Amino acid sequence: MNIAEIAKLAGVSSAAVSRYFNNGRISEEKREAIRRVVEETGYRPSVQAQTLRTRKTKMIGVIVPKVASASIGRVVEGILSVVNESGYQMLLSVTQNNPEKELEYLSVFNHKQVDGVILVATIFSEEHKQALRHMKVPVVIVAQELSGFPCVYHDDYRASYELTRLLFEKGRKILGYISAIREDRAVGEERFLGYRDAVRDLGYGCLAEHYVISSFAMESGYEKTGELLERFGRPDGLVCATDSIAIGAMQYLREHGFRIPEDVLVAGHGDSTLSRVTSPPLITVHYSYKESGEIAVQMLFELLNTGETAQREVKLGFYIREQ
Repeated sequence: MNIAEIAKLAGVSSAAVSRYFNNGRISEEKREAIRRVVEETGYRPSVQAQTLRTRKTKMIGVIVPKVASASIGRVVEGILSVVNESGYQMLLSVTQNNPEKELEYLSVFNHKQVDGVILVATIFSEEHKQALRHMKVPVVIVAQELSGFPCVYHDDYRASYELTRLLFEKGRKILGYISAIREDRAVGEERFLGYRDAVRDLGYGCLAEHYVISSFAMESGYEKTGELLERFGRPDGLVCATDSIAIGAMQYLREHGFRIPEDVLVAGHGDSTLSRVTSPPLITVHYSYKESGEIAVQMLFELLNTGETAQREVKLGFYIREQ
């Protein structure tokens, strides 16, 4: 079957059928008539023909560092909540925290048939910046700020600052910090700087050096807690760059005779599901991960439809969820 035959069966023009399949403006009466014919005949338009005619594939590429992450899962959920209502489809690429894979997927999407890309970013090497500058399709960045590009990110610095200050308000005076890798500007660098500036501003500048660097794994949080205690002695409060690191820290502390929170108060970032089932529940920062995905894909569609977006940068807020 073709569009002309669908139009004849529905009693409408071929132009009306074309608008129907391309989400164009059409009366509800005609839309319903076409829908009934499509349903009865099982007709599906040729994707290849649509692509040649409109130069649009109705596909977007999404690049994420991993899937075994509650925060990234929420970002993807937000993207899908908009994509599934738009007539577009999503191609998901997972880099397994490999920056070279990010570059590879950017290149693939730049030369294959997608209309735009959402990059859930971790680090920006010079190669990344160059690749982004040479993209032929629009790109929206999530989770990191990069000047000159549309991006949706979180106030990681202020969140870490306020979280650190909260521990002081709860009477803790000897803090330690377990950082993520600094190459990750948001989670590694900005959250560490928030901790550093908070202890300095509150008169405990010596604690700015009381930190170790962990990978994102829970096992690394466990291991690095031992390293922190060995290097700097026993803390009464511990701020961690992620919930996974914090949960690993809690396990180490319990196994080595520390009571939580009586001896050591532990806090993390991310408001993950696991943070709510620890005993006691973890003090953690809630970020609007799902909303960031929704906003990112809306920005991308604006770029695809008009060539520009009303907001080039969106910084989302946070709140601290206590026990």
